[in-house]
Formats: sequence, C-alpha cells, structure tokens
Amino acid sequence: MADRSLDSVPLPLEVRARLAELELELSEGHSCISGPSAMRWHGTTWKTAALCDITQKGYEKKRSKLIGAYLPQPPGLEQSLPPERRTPVTPSSSSRYHRRRSSGSRDERYRSDVHTEAVQAALAKHKERKMAVPMPSKRRSLVVQTSMDAYTPPDTSSGSEDEGSVQGDSQGTPTSSQGSINMEHWISQAIHGSTTSTTSSSSTQSGGSGAAHRLADVMAQTHIDPSGCHCSKHLRPGLEKSQDSENHSAPPDVTTYTSEHSLQIERPQGSTSRAAPKYGNAELMETGDGVPVSSRVSAKIQQLVNTLKRPKRPPLREFFVDDFEELLEVQQPDPNQPKPEGAQMLAMRGEQLGVVTNWPPSLEAALQRWGTISPKAPCLTTMDTNGKPLYILTYGKLWTRSMKVAYNILHKLGTKLEPMVRPGDRVALVYPNNDPAAFMVAFYGCLLAEVVPVPIEVPLTRKDAGSQQIGFLLGSCGVTVALTSDACHKGLPKSPTGEIPQFKGWPKLLWFVTESKHLSKPPRDWFPHIKDANNDTAYIEYKTCKDGSVLGVTVTRIALLTHCQALTQACGYTEAETIVNVLDFKKDVGLWHGIHTSVMNMMHVISIPYSLMKVNPLSWIQKVCQYKAKVACVKSRDMHWALVAHRDQRDINMASLRMLIVADGANPWSISSCDAFLNVFQSKGLRQEVICPCASSPEALTVAIRRPTDDSNQPPGRGVLSMQGLTYGVIRVDSEEKLSVLTVQDVGTVMPGAIMCSVKPDGVPQLCRTDEIGELCVCALATGTSYYGLSGMTKNTFEVFPVTSSGAPISEYPFIRTGLLGFIGPAGLVFVVGKMDGLMVVSGRRHNADDIVATALAVEPMKFVYRGRIAVFSVNVLHDERIVIVAEQRPDSTEEDSFQWMSRVLQAIDGIHQVGVYCLALVPANTLPKTPLGGIHLSETKQLFLEGSLHPCNVLMCPHTCVTNLPKPRQKQPEIGPASVMVGNLVSGKRIAQASGRDLGQIEDNDQARKFLFLSEVLQWRSQTTPDHVLYTLLNSRGTIANSLTCSQLHKRAEKIAVMLMERGHLQDGDHVALVYPPGTDLIAAFYGCLYAGCVPITVRPPHPQNIATTLPTVKMIVEVSRSACLMTTQLICKLLRSREAAAAVDVRSWPPILDTDDLPKKRPSQIYKPSDPETLAYLDFSVSTTGMLAGVKMSHAATSAFCRSIKLQCELYPSREVAICLDPYCGLGFVLWCLCSVYSGHQSILIPPSELEINPALWLLAVSQYKVRDTFCSYSVMELCTKGLGLQTESLKARGLDLSRVRTCVVVAEERPRISLTQSFSKLFKDLGLHPRAVSTSFGCRVNLAICLQGTSGPDPTTVYVDMRALRHDRVRLVERGSPHSLPLMESGKILPGVRIIIANPETKGPLGDSHLGEIWVHSIHNASGYFTIYGDESLQSDHFSSRLSFGDTQTVWARTGYLGFLRRTELTDANGERHDALYVVGALDEAMELRGMRYHPIDIETSVIRAHKSVTECAVFTWTNLLVVVVELEGSEQEALDLVPLVTNVILEEHYLIVGVVVVVDIGVIPINSRGEKQRMHLRDGFLADQLDPIYVAYNM
Repeated sequence: MADRSLDSVPLPLEVRARLAELELELSEGHSCISGPSAMRWHGTTWKTAALCDITQKGYEKKRSKLIGAYLPQPPGLEQSLPPERRTPVTPSSSSRYHRRRSSGSRDERYRSDVHTEAVQAALAKHKERKMAVPMPSKRRSLVVQTSMDAYTPPDTSSGSEDEGSVQGDSQGTPTSSQGSINMEHWISQAIHGSTTSTTSSSSTQSGGSGAAHRLADVMAQTHIDPSGCHCSKHLRPGLEKSQDSENHSAPPDVTTYTSEHSLQIERPQGSTSRAAPKYGNAELMETGDGVPVSSRVSAKIQQLVNTLKRPKRPPLREFFVDDFEELLEVQQPDPNQPKPEGAQMLAMRGEQLGVVTNWPPSLEAALQRWGTISPKAPCLTTMDTNGKPLYILTYGKLWTRSMKVAYNILHKLGTKLEPMVRPGDRVALVYPNNDPAAFMVAFYGCLLAEVVPVPIEVPLTRKDAGSQQIGFLLGSCGVTVALTSDACHKGLPKSPTGEIPQFKGWPKLLWFVTESKHLSKPPRDWFPHIKDANNDTAYIEYKTCKDGSVLGVTVTRIALLTHCQALTQACGYTEAETIVNVLDFKKDVGLWHGIHTSVMNMMHVISIPYSLMKVNPLSWIQKVCQYKAKVACVKSRDMHWALVAHRDQRDINMASLRMLIVADGANPWSISSCDAFLNVFQSKGLRQEVICPCASSPEALTVAIRRPTDDSNQPPGRGVLSMQGLTYGVIRVDSEEKLSVLTVQDVGTVMPGAIMCSVKPDGVPQLCRTDEIGELCVCALATGTSYYGLSGMTKNTFEVFPVTSSGAPISEYPFIRTGLLGFIGPAGLVFVVGKMDGLMVVSGRRHNADDIVATALAVEPMKFVYRGRIAVFSVNVLHDERIVIVAEQRPDSTEEDSFQWMSRVLQAIDGIHQVGVYCLALVPANTLPKTPLGGIHLSETKQLFLEGSLHPCNVLMCPHTCVTNLPKPRQKQPEIGPASVMVGNLVSGKRIAQASGRDLGQIEDNDQARKFLFLSEVLQWRSQTTPDHVLYTLLNSRGTIANSLTCSQLHKRAEKIAVMLMERGHLQDGDHVALVYPPGTDLIAAFYGCLYAGCVPITVRPPHPQNIATTLPTVKMIVEVSRSACLMTTQLICKLLRSREAAAAVDVRSWPPILDTDDLPKKRPSQIYKPSDPETLAYLDFSVSTTGMLAGVKMSHAATSAFCRSIKLQCELYPSREVAICLDPYCGLGFVLWCLCSVYSGHQSILIPPSELEINPALWLLAVSQYKVRDTFCSYSVMELCTKGLGLQTESLKARGLDLSRVRTCVVVAEERPRISLTQSFSKLFKDLGLHPRAVSTSFGCRVNLAICLQGTSGPDPTTVYVDMRALRHDRVRLVERGSPHSLPLMESGKILPGVRIIIANPETKGPLGDSHLGEIWVHSIHNASGYFTIYGDESLQSDHFSSRLSFGDTQTVWARTGYLGFLRRTELTDANGERHDALYVVGALDEAMELRGMRYHPIDIETSVIRAHKSVTECAVFTWTNLLVVVVELEGSEQEALDLVPLVTNVILEEHYLIVGVVVVVDIGVIPINSRGEKQRMHLRDGFLADQLDPIYVAYNM
C-alpha cells in the first residue's frame, strides 16, 4: 500500500517502520467502526460519519508530516493542498468533442463520454491509493510472448481497431494526453519496473525494489526485532515456534545444527513413482517469521499481504446461524440506504386500439388479399454479400408458394391414412440468416396449414453452444418435422451415409426442403381454410433463460393479429411503405416488423443479412437512400458500425426516414449510440425525432415504442440516475456525485390497447412506488399467452397478478412479466434500466450486467480485449452472488498490459458501482461460446467457468475484497482450568477419556522368548533350537525368492559381521553404526551383527542412484547427526558413496570409515556381547516428520523386547505363521516388522520391497495369495499404487488365480489420520478377489511411541464415526449422521496394543479431557522411546515430550506426548476380555494444523475438498505463509487447464471451509514431495515455493 512515489525516495528505515504502523492503525481504526456509521470505501474518499473522517485525515496529516521532508515537491502545487483535494484531470471540452468524433475507439453501444470520464476519475482516485497488485507468474509455455521484449508503453491515443468485424481502417484522434497518461504508472514498481524473466525458472520475477521496505512492514507488524534476526538464521521457522510455545510437541529439528548443511528432503526411492522436485538449498530463509529475503515469490506474497492490509468494506453486524455456532454474516440493510418515498404508482393505459375498418380479420386473410389483388407488389428484397439485390419476392409469389408449402406439409408427409403432420402440430423452421424469403414462405405456409411453426437457429455442428437446449424445446413441443431450405439442408453436417445425424439432445426429425421445385402443386380444388383470428396457437417463439434453458413462448392467432395492429397504429405504418430490416427475422423485433406487420400492411421489406453487414457496415444506410425507405429496424451495434465506416461516404441522404427503430433501446447503454449517430448523421438529413427506441421481450412482445412525431421541438425523455440509488432499486436524479450515474432514454409510451405497471422484482408482486425500480408488466391481447407445455412456470413466472400495498389485486386479468426492469416516468414515458436476466444481487444490492460491461469497456486503453466479446454473470459462492467478468483477449497484448488493464477494470468497477469483482478472466480470442448471431452465449460461458473448462489465459481473483460475509474469526476464550474441566465431566457423568490395551503382565502364554531380556539372546536361542527354521524370505519383482535366511544362517552371518566391526572397524561397545542398505536380508544381518558386537545400529535409506543430489545429503545428515563411528553397506552402495556424483552433492572426504559387508571374515567372534542393563540403548530410529523435521529417537533393549512381545500378542504370531510385509524398513513400525518381530516370535516374514511394486504392481497381492498369508502389512503408498495400477486388472488377476479370501488382517502402517477413502477404494476394488472388507485397517504410531494402535486378530472391527468439520475447527467433536452437511468420516486407528495406556489431554493446560473431546493423545507404555537423540541436549523439549505429567487428576504417571490431536470414544462393542471397547480416532498432527481466523484447520481436509473440485487435480497440498493460505495443486492434463483451477479452488475452499485462498500454485505431477510412508512433506514444499524452486505452471495471487 505504500505510495509508489515513495519507492524512488530513499526513506530511513525507522520512517518506513513508522509508516507501516500508521497503515496498520488506519486499517484497524476502520475495522472497529461498524453499525450505522459504517462507511464504504469509495474511490479513496471515505463517505461516512465524521468520526471516520478524522481518522483518515489524521492519517493523511501524520503521513505527510513523516515523509514531507523526503518528498520532492511537484512544481506549482502549494504545500497545503491535501492529496484528496487535487481535482482529477478531465479532458477539456474540445478534446471531448474530438473524442466523440474518433468514433472507432469504443463499442458505441456501451459508449458514453460522461461515463468514460467517470471511469477515469474513479481510476485517478484509486491511483492515489497506489495498490500494488502482485502479478501472477506463468510458465513460459503458457505465455505467448516473453513479457519484457513485447512490452509497449501504454498508448495515449484512444483509437484502436475494432474486432475485425468491420473492414476499413479507423484511426482515432489522440485524446488529450492527460486523460490516459496519468494512468500509466498506476501500479507499483514492484510489479512493473523490474518484471524480467530469468532462465533458471520461468515464473515472472517480481524485483526487489520494494522488498526491503515491505519486509520492514512485516517486521513492524510481527514485532520481530530486525537486529536479532541473524541469531535464528539456522533454525527452521517450525522449530522456533515449537520452542516459544511449549505445547507444540514437535521433535527438535536436528537438520540445521551446522551452517553448511542445507535441509534436504527425504525422498522415496521406490514407494511411489514421482519425479524428484528440483529443490535446492533451503538456507535462504533468513528472518524469524520465515520471510525469505532473497526470494522472488515471497516479494509478491508480501505485496499481496500489503495490498490486503488496506481497509476492507465495513464489517457487518448481524449474523445468521448456519445450523451451528459458526456464524456467517448476513447482509443487514444499511440504515442510511435510500428508500423509495413516492406514492404508489398507477397502472398506465395506452391509447385505444382504433380498429380501422379495412384491417384484415387475420394475417392469412391479409396475405390472401394482397396475393390476389396486388400480386406484383414487392414484399421482400434479399441482398447478396455484395449488397446487390439477390431476389425479389412479390405478394403473388408469397401467396402461391405458401399455399404449396401448406398443401405439401399436410398431404405429402406420411401416408393418406396416417399423415405425419395434422393441423395444430408443431414443426421446426430451420433457415439461415441470409434467406428470409424461404423463411417467410415457410412461416405463412404453416399459418395456412394451421400447423404451428417453431423458428430456431441453424445447428452448425453437433456441439453448438445451447443447441442441446433447443433440442429440449423441440422435444417438449413434440416436433417431428423440420422445414428447411435447399442450401441449408446441404450445409447441415452429414454422416458418411449422407444422413443428417441426430444433434445432441434433439428428437428424431424428418428434414423437409420447402423450395418450390421440390414440392408438388396443390390440386385446383384444394384451398386453405382461412378463418378469422382465434385463440389457436399461431407460432412459438423461443427464449433463452438466464440459466441457458430454452423455453417456447406461445403466441395465439388473435395475439399475433392484435400485435400487428398495435404496431401499425403506434408506428403509423401505411400501405406500400418501404422498410429496411437489419435484424434477425426469425424472432423478436425483426420478425414482428419484417415478417408479420409488413404483410398486414403490404409493405416492402429490404432485408440486410448479417454477413453483408460484416463486409459493409454502411449497407443498411445505403439501402435507405437507394430505396428512399421510410422505416429502418436496427440495433445500436449497427449504428456503431455505420459510425466507424461512414467517413468516405459523400452522398448519403437520410431525409426519407420517418422512423429509425432501435430494437435494443431497452439496453440503457444504447443511448450513447443514438446520440453519436445523430451527431454524425444530422448533417445527412437525419432528424432527431426519427430515432425511436423500443423495448421488447419474448413474453410480452413489444412492450413500448417511441412514436415518430413531426414535432422536432419536443426533445426525447432523459433521466440521469444515480447508480448508487439504482442498486437499492430507487430512482434518484443524481446531482452530488457525477462519478456514478446512468443516463437513460425513454422507450416511448405504452402500446395501444395495453396496460402497464411495475411490480417489485422479488417477493409479493406489489405495485412499485413512483420512485422505485420494478419489473415492468403488461396486460394486453397482444402478448404471449404461456410457456409452451409448462403450465407451472406459466402460472408462477410468466403471469402475475399485481397487488396494491393493501394486498388487493389491481385487475382480474393476469399481467405478463416482461423481464425488463424500469419505471414509468413523467408524461407516461417508459424507461428501462436493465433486464431481470442481467440482474445480480450482491450483498443485498442490485447490479446490472450491462452496467458492469459498460464500465469495463470504458477503461482505457481498450487495446487488450475485444469490445463485443465480454460476458458478465454472477456465481453463487458462500450464500451470496459473486460477479465474474470474462473477456476475450487480443492475441497481440502482452501479459503485463492485460494484467494492468484487468487491475484497472477492478478499480473502476469498485469506484463506480461500489461492488467488488470476484473474478476477472481473459480467454484467448474467439474461444467463448457464441450465439448464432455472433454474440456471447452467456449461460454456456458460465457453465464452462463453473465446470473448469473455460481455459482462460489470464485470471485475477479478488475474494479478499468482495467476500464480506465470512464468519467472525474465533476469539480464544480464556482457558477453563483443568480442575474445573474434570469436575465438570464428573458432574455431567462423563468419564475421563482414557483407555488401555491388555496388561502385558496378566497375559499367560507359552512365550519362550520372554525369558530373554535381549533380542540378540533370542536369536542365539533360536539358532540352537530351530536352526533350519526359515525366518525371512525376500521376493524380487518377478515374485520369485531372491534369498532367504534361516535362524542359523542369520546367526552365523551376524557373528561374522560382529567380527568385522571389532577387527576392521576397531569399534568399542556403544559405538554407533549407520547401516545403509537396500530393503532386504543384508540389512537384517547387519542389524544383529551390531547387537552381537555391542554397537548401536541406525538404519538409513540408501541414496537413489538416479537422484543423488537430493537423496545423498539426507544420508550424510543422518550419519553425522547420529554420530556414527562407522558406516556399513554393500559394495555397490560403497562405490556410489565415493563416486563423482556424490562428491558434487556432499563432502565425500568427511564420511566415517565405510565397511563393505559383501566381503566378510571367515572366523567367529570370541564372545557375543551381552548388555549389562536392559535400559541401555539398543538402536536409534531416525525419521523425517511431515513438517520436515529430522528426529532420532532412542530405543532401549527393554523397550524393543516389550514392543515385539506386544505385537506378537496383538497379531497372534507363532513360528507356524507367515506374514507378508511390503513396507520401507528404515524407521518406525516398518523397521520393527521387517527386522525384529520374526526373530522374537519365530514366524516367517515374506519381505517385499515397495520399490519392486513399480515394476510389478501386483507383486504384493500375488505373494499374499501364493503363500496363503493371513496377516499382511503395507504403507499408504503401496495401497495407492495397487488401487491406481491394478484398477482395471482385477478380472485378469482373478484368472491368474489371485485369491485374497484367507487374509484376516491387512494393516496400513501410518503416522497420520486414516485415509478412509483410500482404504475403502482398496477394499471395494479387491472385494471380487475375496478380500474381506473388515480385513483392511490401519495402525497408528509416532516418534515417541512407534506403534500405539494396531488392529490385530481378535477384537471388534474398526468403527467409523462422522464428525462435524466446523466443530472440529473449534477443537470440539460433534458427532453427526453420515451424509449430513460438513460431515467428515473418521476411522478408528486400530486397537490399542497390549501394554499401552492412552489419555486425551488438553495440549495447553495439560488437564485430562472427557470422552469424545478433542485433545492431544498422550501415551504411557514400556515400549515408549526413551527420548530424542539430539546433539543439542535440549532438555526442556525432551522432558516435555517424553516425561509429561497431567496438571490435575493422576499427576504421578509419566506420559509421552504424541503431538497428535484425537479423541477416545467408548463404543457399544466389547473387546476380547469382555470390556466395553474404547476406540481411538486420530484427527491430525498439531504441527501440521494451521491456525487461520482463530480456528484450527487440518491440511488434509482442505486438500480433500480441492482434489474434488476438478477432474484434472491429482494431488494437492496446502500450507500457510504470513497468514495467507497457499494451495499447491498438481495438474494432470494440458497446461491450458491450469488457470481453470484457480476459481474452482478458491470457490470450494470458501464454500466448505470459509477460508479465502491467498495464493494458488499449479504445478506438474510429482512436484509435491512425499516421504516413504506416502505422507506429504508440506514444509519442504513451502520452502521450495518460497525459494522459487517449483517451476510452477501458474501462480495466482488472490486479491
């Protein structure tokens, strides 16, 4: 928010810091005012109560005082002038005249000089605020041109080419330069001055110009002393946090103990097939808050943070309860909002419809009359694309051909006994826009045959926008026959056999060509039955609704005739007049004037096809001159195009025109076209009173039309209305503020014979007051009568019975809703301000899409988007409508230019309409779905936007500014003391949440291994008693045995290794040895070799040969952190550790001695080491947590033996059993199962390295089937690999004899909340292969205790509960029914192991919690780890995590804190020993949880929502940075889809989690790092993002 002019001024740091505080004060000051005196940010002026002004002025004053000394004074400006008093520079009046003449500059339909100036002024106001909007980063492949080379300075002239639809050049006159030049530097240098692209990565760099003071801003905010920064240089941000607040149970981070070690990431070598991300050094993080100084990405985020610090709209007071305490704000009406004050309006009557005696009794009768008495009179002249008359249809030809069509429809389709079409049936009319003659013949042919024509557009392809809905209309009308012309029939898409395919959603049609030559002549005695007009249906006109559905409006014969009569009277039509028609003759004004009324009055229609207008926009004016036409029917677009092209025309004379009907006169923005057109063509004989705007709607036909008068002194009606008032539905003639006004022109008076009123647009259809905007309703004969076949909609929305304020209906006849919003002004003039379809109600205020379009198009320079190709609609997100703007971008505009234009559009709309735009998207040229006449198909565009297939090339989301109804941030209540909680639980009869597994001491079993204290003794005993019993079998990727170990083989091998350690390694007992082996039997032998030698083993995952740079540093770090005196490995890895690639990644000279166990000594040791005390160290277990911490825990001999015994009892393991293990053997339960359990229990372990599954995904399941295994263990990554890789192969696997029916437990080893969707998919998928759904379960372990729960064989099945996700954010558990909104399924994490006690404690107060309460899981067990192995000796953390005591209740027991949130719930089930079963539900890690808006969010919940949002999102990870939520999504599919994800991700997180996303990052598959357990490494991802190492496809910064 810092002023841009400050960027170039060297301000001292303390001044900058003071400024930042001021900004903060200002924003806080504003947010504290609410209620009646709440203000609106309006441009930059605060419109509010005096209280607020003072703070703003005070801020200005203090600010200028602070920086006054450093700012260079602009010349000619007195010191005293406050910034907001400087008058905005508006172009002079002469330049205004010039600009009007430079017609090519903007779409004249939406053109208003006043409006352009208003927009300029609004932007100038914004400019004083100097927002620095961070520009999104894009990968090169997404950018058409490189940003900087193609950058051109903003053009000061307003001239630019139109969309190519108009031929001929139109160079505009430059406007006065201040008008647009003062906008050039509207955005901070941080975006503009230094946008270059580097080669190292392809995101756009945001230079460091503002980084230093932005950093100061953050520091001022977060109160970090900059001078003290260096001390935290080598600490990861996560660690600092865990040290400040003792309740965050993160293990110490031993990754950063010396400065030369960068934190590296633990990669899976095999478990998943992801490519390694390109992370470099994460040492860039310098400040305590984790704000990286040297990072480009973070500079942008900082910019975003600063932008978001600017005051928001006022907070609202009231809330509605969303069926829970989480309250969403609901818009309360602003007490100061304008309210209608006028009297209740009276319905307006039009003049009498004076029936002239010689008017025909029906339209067919008129055709018969003219066809027989004036057969030579011209009826219709069609034009070719050169503007030459192509064909003249006379009334005689029209009459005879229509008869022929009528005869053929009735008698030549089907058989004599079974005709296909009978009178009253509906037939489709499918004619192209350049063939009005054929259409006219077919239309009147249908009328004569008494069948009902349904005119529709020609379907061009099978997938036309909206064509499916038209098909639905045809189906609902029961259409079976389509009439079409020869040329059109030839042009329809055909199948190889020459048949016309059935279009998507269409009924089966018979296509019938109506050209005369194809028809048979009616017999002489056949004559059509011509009746007087009656209530039968004459034709059906289609209408497209806001949601894209197509309805048919039924027009009866009497309505058709009456409408023609009313138009004839209103327009003063006389016989044989000539009328030029540019409009679509198939519907609306073009049909009513050019096909219906013209025939009633024997007029001559000159029809100008759209294709001719594209080539020669002046063609209609030339035809008016050539034929001396009296009337022309056009749209404002046609007037605009004529203006663009009129220069070189000399001999234009428009004096013959008595009426120029402007068909879209109801669009309030048409007035500018009318004015500009009159201005230019007045000199060519055009009179002001000739311009006649009209208002029409499919339901009410012509609603109002301005009458042509001979009195040129009577100026047309004008209203200058306050846009602010209009949003509240109130008419206020604007005076005080010229910025946001809407100038409207009247559309004449009510039609003859009609009554009109306006009713409130929603709720009871009450008559409006005289100064209120409502929906115009008409009661007349000449309207549509219903929506065809939809009686319900007709009753509810088509017809309406307006009532007075007392509730009495004003008429017994129904009125028809026109869909137009407006009012009836003085002298009965009708004014329209918008359409119901374009209405968007945002926070209780109404905005019209057309107005928003006009404002967007008034933002200069307009050379970035196409004028006519802009769509504005609203989408519902979080209980309110949000405005979305989609425009087509010109191919030659650069990224920066377009982005700048987008930012200015947002500011302009905010300034003029006081409404925030939720999303502004630019799509490549010509990609928006079109309507048949080339406009934008709005509902289809909205549909594409919502389903994520719009493929924009630029997106700017502004949820921070426009979402104002979020729930209040949660205020942390003072904690209730632990004693009170406990007493409260006792009083309410709730038990304290504690549970335990079976007591190890009580269990009597014939466990021979119990008598040994140490595993090394157990192995020696087994090698003597059962030497040939096979303990381990290792499988390769083909499923064959790679090698196996019996008890004696393992013992002998371990002995040799012990000798090697003592003799070659010269190790003492107690020395640490790193074992770097691939998963296999070597690792097991080496482990027991260490025990035999008295050394302490540490298992380490070997580096990945293809990826040494990222995997080797982790190995090095573990070796150094564990203080290993020696490193044991295979010959292959030994070479790898000393290779040239290794030397590039780490310092290979500092490795400890490396022993290669492929070459072992032959002799046995003199003695096998026996530890003196069971509490001494057996081995160290190192693992990288999901937060990126490397933590090693110490496991004593006693804990190791107890652990093995506990698992033996839980899983009932005996020497006769076989267990299949597909896990990584390096840490946690995976290591224990792979290396220790078999030796203790004597069962055979079938070892399957997870990396082999990449070659053969079925390996694990085939092994389970082949060895008839009852118990198997795997990881989530293995399960995911099977689910994805074998999904389509279940049938072939069944054929290969795969049978999983013997499996009774399949346990996923995990340290996280159970992934219920994955386990369920797995169960469902393999159910057909005999897998019992109850067999699949999960285990739970953590650093302090490697296995707390494990399903085991006996005991009840795992249960699933559904909890309310919103309650969870408030740290509460609220159980709900399955399928209820916001419900989250949680699966029990297996059964508590024997010898384990669990309690749920409050992580802050350390007090015990009650049943079903969320808290931290604490564990007490003999097999708890005995502490962290650190080199700090950080005692406080050690004691907090491993030896905590409750603050109340049982204060004696020593507990270890797991760092995971969860709850215990007593179920109705009973366990093996008859007790009620207690289920443990793990919710998530405390370290991972994100505090946002005072609530606790678990990343997995947000990620699950995001993955559901779009089919191309394969994976997602979220993290926070400076209170911004950053969402990283992996995109599967083309890069063009990247930008589609931004709005969808933002929407889903708002809807489901009430959070606003700060940054959306779209990356390639495999970029989100995953550890060996298949857990996402979000902190690594964060570091990679901040250090700009992700190579993202797209980064969007939400405003």
